[in-house]
Amino acid sequence: MSQNEILEKLKKAIEEMESEMAEEAAEEAVEAGIDPLVAINDGLAVGMKTISDLFDEGEVFVPQLLLAAEAFEAAVSILTASMSEEDKKNASLGKVLIHTVQGDIHDIGKNIVKTMLSASGFEVIDLGRDVPVTEVVAKAKEYNVDIIVGSALMTTTMPSQRDIVDMLKEEGVRAKYKCMFGGAPVSSEWVEKIGGDGYSESASEAVEIAKKIMLEIRG
Repeated sequence: MSQNEILEKLKKAIEEMESEMAEEAAEEAVEAGIDPLVAINDGLAVGMKTISDLFDEGEVFVPQLLLAAEAFEAAVSILTASMSEEDKKNASLGKVLIHTVQGDIHDIGKNIVKTMLSASGFEVIDLGRDVPVTEVVAKAKEYNVDIIVGSALMTTTMPSQRDIVDMLKEEGVRAKYKCMFGGAPVSSEWVEKIGGDGYSESASEAVEIAKKIMLEIRG
């Protein structure tokens, strides 16, 4: 098979949510000597973009999104198996810490965003739901992340997003981390008001904003 045929097969495997096909195509890519980053970006990621768009349009739903993400991750593990840790780090689009903010136990939206970020090439650390602000800041330092993502699904928990920004400032590390916030009651005006760096209405938009932020960070 030619490189283009293998890339097309990788794309199709994600669009059809077929893990076995994705693994088979990934093995073919390795055998053909295709650069893992090319296979991921020009094959798998293209298929994931199709699924993402269909999800936004209500044509596919969470179960299908998760199946596509599983196929994506299965292929990536094969493609990156022979890469050094340094190369894997360089291949990652960035390191993201994601959570539902303190006082909020709603995590469906957060989980969808996590899935989309992971399937788009980000390294994602999920702290879960109802995460204290102090823990968010401590874990951001511990894992040396690039972006902190916090979801609030209730107006009463939105202030926790502001508290994260404020604590980062108090500890003198605000410049080290970009902060992205979202959730049903959250708006771009709110995120701007509290000093955040990014806001998104949907999971696919969150991926695009995270990519833009990483371009700014890496210059």
